[in-house]
Amino acid sequence: MASPSPRTPLAERVEELLAVDGPLPIVAAGDPVLRTGTVRYDGQLGPALLARFVEALRVTMRAAPGVGLAAPQVGVELRIAVIEDPAPVPEEVRVARGRVPQPFRVLVNPAYEPVGSGRAAFFEGCLSVPGWQAVVARPAEVRLTGEDEGGRALDEVFGGWPARIVQHETDHLDGLLYLDRAELRSLSANETAARRWAQPTPEEAARALGFGLP
Repeated sequence: MASPSPRTPLAERVEELLAVDGPLPIVAAGDPVLRTGTVRYDGQLGPALLARFVEALRVTMRAAPGVGLAAPQVGVELRIAVIEDPAPVPEEVRVARGRVPQPFRVLVNPAYEPVGSGRAAFFEGCLSVPGWQAVVARPAEVRLTGEDEGGRALDEVFGGWPARIVQHETDHLDGLLYLDRAELRSLSANETAARRWAQPTPEEAARALGFGLP
C-alpha cells in the first residue's frame, strides 16, 4: 500500500494507515518524518480514532519487538508515543542498568528535564535504525510531564532504564535519533554487540574502542 500523502488531512492519513490489520510499517532512518518534529496532540484524531491508533502502536511495538514506539516511526507527526518493558533480563543486568518492568503506557505531548547531574551510559538501539547499537550517555534521572491518552496529567520522575526509554521516545518527537546523542566510536552491528559487548555495562567496549564514559 502506498504511504498516505503528507498533504492529506491527518485524521484521514491515520485512517488509511489503520485500514490494514496487523503491525504498521516502521519508518527507517533517512525519512524526513523522523527529522521534522511533531505537532502537539490537541484532539486531531478524536477519541475513537486515537484509541485505534494507540492500539496499532502497541501491536507494532510488541511485534518488532521493542520497548517503545513514537508516532513519527509509523509516519505520523503527532506528539504521541507508547512504552512497555517486561524487562526479561538476568539479575546482573537488571541491577547494573536499573531495568525494571514497565507497564504499557501512552505518552501524549511529553517533555522531560534532567533531575540532578547524574549521567549513565549504555548501548542503545532503535527500531528505525535496524541492525545497529551505540553507547548513549543520558541523564540518569528525568522528570517527565505530559498527559495520558485520556487527557490526565502526567508528572513523574523516572530513573534507570525507564528514564532511558522515555528520553529515547520523547527525542523522536523532537526529530532526534539516538545516534545524534551517541558516542559514534561505539557504533556496533547487532551481531558484534551480542558477541563482544553483551556485558551489563559498556566499560569493556569503551576500553577496546577508545571512547570515554561519564
